[in-house]
Amino acid sequence: MKSIVLVTLSVFLGLFFLLIGSLKVTPAVNREMHREIRRNYVKYAKVFPIPSHFNIKISPKTYRLIVGWSEIVAGFTLAIIPGRIKQLANWILLVLTVLGLYTHIMIKDKFERTAPSIVFILMLVCRLIVHVQVRRRETVKPKTD
Repeated sequence: MKSIVLVTLSVFLGLFFLLIGSLKVTPAVNREMHREIRRNYVKYAKVFPIPSHFNIKISPKTYRLIVGWSEIVAGFTLAIIPGRIKQLANWILLVLTVLGLYTHIMIKDKFERTAPSIVFILMLVCRLIVHVQVRRRETVKPKTD
């Protein structure tokens, strides 16, 4: 039995990340937003923690495209694809969103720019919790007298 909360969260979050990823990848959705995102990723690439640990340099464009395509694929998976792969998509989106929050904190963005990351981290965590509860409910067999 499917949970309406789990399905709703999956579709909403999936479509949201599909849209956000599309904004990062192409100007076709909204040219002005795409331009602003491109400008922001110049700052984001400077504080991205992973390349500095491995002594590599990542260009803002490459960083933006990797994050954007990851959000598109994981968002599509979360919204449309059935089965266990949704959990992997949820974890990928959670990691990307936590990295996004880290980036906003490191460049000292205002709270207004940081708050959406916090909200979507909470929603992705809630989706994981609801999924665990639904699976537990499905595995518990009803007692017959």
